[in-house]
Amino acid sequence: MKSYIAKPNEVERKWYIVDVEGKALGRAASQVASILRGKHKPTYTPSVDTGDYVIVLNAEKILLTGKKLEQKMLRHHSLYPGGLKEMSYKKALEVKPEFVFAEAVRRMLPQGPLGRKMLKKLKVYSGSEHNQEAQKPEVLELRY
Repeated sequence: MKSYIAKPNEVERKWYIVDVEGKALGRAASQVASILRGKHKPTYTPSVDTGDYVIVLNAEKILLTGKKLEQKMLRHHSLYPGGLKEMSYKKALEVKPEFVFAEAVRRMLPQGPLGRKMLKKLKVYSGSEHNQEAQKPEVLELRY
């Protein structure tokens, strides 16, 4: 018996809407990352982008449990000496809530060209309005 290998031109993609209001950041991001990879499909192939498109709404209303809002830091480095930039998640959610969710999902996807291709299928909005009505997205309820 041969294993099925999905071909990039044969993949059928769907559009999903996910409302993350009141959901935990990590739990919601892991489920969205799984959908972007295509792990929910029987045709999943690790080396092929078989995932679907995901529209995330209400990113500013995501929850962080415990003291993470004040204590956890969003960090990046400019690659220059002394170039570490830090921002608490509380401030980051006020300034750029879409980035916080997208960054959580990005870090759960594969590193490299395949992961970057998968991340392009993620659309994050801070409010409850989006501009992908033409794609007729389905509402998807998260498990947690």
